[in-house]
Amino acid sequence: MDFASFDLAALLPFVAVGFAAQLVDGALGMAFGVICNTLLVGVLGVPPALASQRVHLVECFTTATSGLSHLIHRNIDAGLFFRLLVPGVLGGLAGTYLLASIDAEAIKPFVLAYLAAIGVWLLVRGILYPPRLKEARFVSPLGFVGGFLDAAGGGGWGPVVTSNLLIQGAEPRKVIGTVNSVEFFLTVAISAAFIFHLGIADLVGATLGLLIGGMAAAPIGAWAAKRIPAKPMLILVGIVLSLTSAFGIWNALIR
Repeated sequence: MDFASFDLAALLPFVAVGFAAQLVDGALGMAFGVICNTLLVGVLGVPPALASQRVHLVECFTTATSGLSHLIHRNIDAGLFFRLLVPGVLGGLAGTYLLASIDAEAIKPFVLAYLAAIGVWLLVRGILYPPRLKEARFVSPLGFVGGFLDAAGGGGWGPVVTSNLLIQGAEPRKVIGTVNSVEFFLTVAISAAFIFHLGIADLVGATLGLLIGGMAAAPIGAWAAKRIPAKPMLILVGIVLSLTSAFGIWNALIR
């Protein structure tokens, strides 16, 4: 690694992007990949393929930090964790193997439209809160679908799984902490081969900036998830999901 050419000033924008994206993801249980890719490509001008590679690598580290932070703050439901873990990893591996034969870009607008609709519903549900909390029943199939879409579509674990568990009436704090924790294992399973070929040298530069910002924000996001009341949390999740999905739809349609 060439430390002589290392430019700290050039690193700061990527630190800010990683911090902002992980702060939202840790507190709301979704949107790290969506926000990072949006800011890297749309604001900082990073090529889409390179942005996606960097985000997937960074997520291996940020999800580990976020999961540990949620564990410390007791935001994890052990039963829900294990019901999501195996189906999620299996879905992620299936999506990885089938990625070459599936045109993810063609189905992406439909997935984003679905997520935008879920976001609006959660926004309405948050405004009308409180409903009666109940145990989520549709979990394992949801984990498989979420893992598959995350691998095949380049993202979606948090938006798909978190939003659907919230709609089923599960406790927001436990959902966000548990989904973030399972995502670590999912990301490692999907990204293992990629990290092996990428090598440690890519950690210098933009990827290092995203990593520093993301890991710095992870404990703050977990703290916020524990202390933000359910009603504003649901409203925030609805707003974030609706806006990021709408932006993705607009981006996909103008290409």
